[in-house]
Amino acid sequence: MTEWTTMTTALRFPEGPVACADRSVIVTEIAAGRLTRCFPDGRKETVAETGGGPNGLAFGPDGLLYVCNNGGFGWVETSGLLIPHGAAEDYSSGSIQRVDVSTGKVEMLYAEAANAPLCGPNDIVFDAHGGFWFTDHGKNHIDARKRDIVGVFYAKADGSDCREVIFPMENPNGIGLSPDGKTLFVAETYTCKLWAFDLAGPGEIAGQTNLAGNGGRFLHSPAGFKFFDSLGIEASGNVCVATIGECGISVVSPEGALVEFVATDDPFTTNICWGGEDLKTAYVTLSGTGRLARRTWARPGLRLAH
Repeated sequence: MTEWTTMTTALRFPEGPVACADRSVIVTEIAAGRLTRCFPDGRKETVAETGGGPNGLAFGPDGLLYVCNNGGFGWVETSGLLIPHGAAEDYSSGSIQRVDVSTGKVEMLYAEAANAPLCGPNDIVFDAHGGFWFTDHGKNHIDARKRDIVGVFYAKADGSDCREVIFPMENPNGIGLSPDGKTLFVAETYTCKLWAFDLAGPGEIAGQTNLAGNGGRFLHSPAGFKFFDSLGIEASGNVCVATIGECGISVVSPEGALVEFVATDDPFTTNICWGGEDLKTAYVTLSGTGRLARRTWARPGLRLAH
């Protein structure tokens, strides 16, 4: 794994990395139902027990952590990899939770939306207005012929409003905002497509007409059998999408061109964030093998709203 350094091991399918000022990184452990702080020396400590399947993670304007909880997966362990497979046997629904890092207190913020069910919230990004966008990845159910039709939601951090804005999408996963906050990027997993949505305001898309019916602009899809997972945005506006199967991060320009591919050694590379004063330390979750890794990145990541 050239240039990557393993920071933490023995994590249970880590996701949602959030870099903190003290050089620690908080991740979700989907298979363990908890949030974990990872320190540079390899130590780790439990931040909170959320239950279900904590997935995407972001700090809000109140200094609390907001969690996309997918409700839990079933799991298969094979060839040294932990792999999500369908829904957990006790799955009932997904949710958005709020966590106080200092106490570990977990609060249910949204168990449903105004106009659609929450099936499997996945990834999250806050805007400059204090609201947040999140994807609902849905579930592949125990009955192999059933899969949720899902979309993208916008919600207020105070718990007063949560609604589906973009529908339909094919298992949307990664989500992020352009540096000027005017474009929303969404990655679909099974189609391995990256979409851009022009925003008309907080929680509003401009709504172009397209064949997919979702109001977005198609940006990029790689060749071959691959899946897109979560994503992060560089300060330059490039979109960095975790790419399952190819083992690494696809860096895509705002115009849709592949800038570069940064390889890892885990086929379930699922997410990326940046830390350090110059935001040039990249952290990736190597979920199949249960690791958090870091390296110096060629360009700085985007400083998030909170």
